[in-house]
Amino acid sequence: MPKKIRELKAILLRANFTYRSGEGSHTVWSHPLLPYMPLSGKDGADADRYQERDIKNALRDLNRLNEDNGERE
Repeated sequence: MPKKIRELKAILLRANFTYRSGEGSHTVWSHPLLPYMPLSGKDGADADRYQERDIKNALRDLNRLNEDNGERE
C-alpha cells in the first residue's frame, strides 16, 4: 500500500528538511547538504512510486554525506 503524501512530508521534516510553498499542491523541500526537491500532491493523496523512491534516495544521499562528514572530523 502506498504511503500518503503527508507521511512523506513527515519523513522529510524528521530528516531536517525545510519547505516552502509552490504553485498549487506543490511544496519545495530543501536541505543544506542537498539540492532542492519538489513534492506534489494533497496530503491525503497516495504517493506515486517515483515520489517514494525520490524520498528514499534523498535520505540515502543525506546519510552518506553525514557519514563522510563524520569520518573527516
